[in-house]
Amino acid sequence: MIRHMTGAGVTVLMLVAALSHPGSAAAHGGADMEQDPCMRLAGESMVHFSAHQPQYETQNQYCTEIPQEGETFLVVDLVDPSLRNEPIGMRVIRGNAKNEEEGEIVADVHPIFHPDGVLRSEVRLNEGLYTVTIESEKRDLLRRPQYLLRVHMIDYQKLVLSIVGPLVGLLFFGWLVYKLLRSQWVRGLWTAAPRS
Repeated sequence: MIRHMTGAGVTVLMLVAALSHPGSAAAHGGADMEQDPCMRLAGESMVHFSAHQPQYETQNQYCTEIPQEGETFLVVDLVDPSLRNEPIGMRVIRGNAKNEEEGEIVADVHPIFHPDGVLRSEVRLNEGLYTVTIESEKRDLLRRPQYLLRVHMIDYQKLVLSIVGPLVGLLFFGWLVYKLLRSQWVRGLWTAAPRS
């Protein structure tokens, strides 16, 4: 009887621990550079892209999933100091464009030097897909890192995955309660209870 209750208690604790573990956050804030989805290899160097919408959230920065439409600050950090000595630019195209001819250019920051290591632009993004391309006048320096932005769009795959975990946990918890109620120990307590 005690062994049965201890096993059930351990199972419930494992379930609570699994459900309380935080999943992926919407804004990546303090991610490690190696695991940061906003880092891209630009030739032999690294660049980091982030988008900010301070009118909605002052602290959050986004990479590919932009939660709201509206004015958006785009920032490219030239992680490698050698990139500060090269003219670097950025182009934002509406749609999932493989080249510039495929979509409407929404913003175009011509390649210039960025001694502080930061390329900045402000653009109004409406709902839909956008392609951000980082480029250099020296085409061989950058292999043109691209970021596909999803602005104010529902990612159904992430939505389903966020629902499946708690649903499986709820089903498991229901199964555990069912097994506990059907156990001999609970039935013994029920029949042994004094009736008035």
